[in-house]
Amino acid sequence: MKKIIFQLLILSGVFLACWFLLSNIDWRNIFGTEEMSENTEKKLGDIYWDYFDSHEQIVKDPYVTKCMDSLLIRISTSNAIDKEKIKLHVVESDEVNAFALPDNHLVVYTGLIKECSDETELCGVMCHEIAHLELNHIMRKLVKEVGLSMLISMAGGNSSSEIIREAVKLLSSSAYDRKLEKEADINAVDYLIKADINPEGFANFLYTLSLDKTSVEKSVNWINTHPDSEERSKYILDKAKNSKIKYMQVLKNDTWDELKEKCYED
Repeated sequence: MKKIIFQLLILSGVFLACWFLLSNIDWRNIFGTEEMSENTEKKLGDIYWDYFDSHEQIVKDPYVTKCMDSLLIRISTSNAIDKEKIKLHVVESDEVNAFALPDNHLVVYTGLIKECSDETELCGVMCHEIAHLELNHIMRKLVKEVGLSMLISMAGGNSSSEIIREAVKLLSSSAYDRKLEKEADINAVDYLIKADINPEGFANFLYTLSLDKTSVEKSVNWINTHPDSEERSKYILDKAKNSKIKYMQVLKNDTWDELKEKCYED
């Protein structure tokens, strides 16, 4: 009996030693899976955006792009985020929406800009989507809902336009789970505070749209894909209430007004 116990102890020790050694090996580096993942995401980003670009009208007005770029620069530089890696696109659509695509594509609809009462509301939504990018939520969502093998197949150019269309729809028109949404909200507030942008605007935007029935009738997709907006506005305000900083405007009032006018013209 003692011999059996001794043998079991030896086997357990060998198992634990092997497990410890194997767990400390960088398998991603050996097999190149990390590089493959980055390469796959880039290919998916190109495929998704090429499809989107060919089916939607992209806003090219330099005034609009310059204003949006100014907001992005304030957010990114204040949070040590590489601004150049974020590919910001403004799309002409009455739909109140914004979303992120693989490989750091950030899409903002003119309908969202028109719906925002000031820049703080728009920056709040932008920060939320940037948080999804920075936290790798997009690829996690795709792997969970589309599947790794299908994504690799798509990246290899082995998918029909119908499959690509459904994958784009998944990111633009369906919600993340509650945990990821709250994580993006909390990080968005941090981004806003570091950028000296009042996070109360983000909370107000969520709360107002959740109550605005006329906006819902106009297809407020960002709210439809980001449920529990009233609850979210409360914990955003709760997180922001202890920040004692002086908020600084990015765009002048007349610049913001003209930006919105340009969106109505498109």
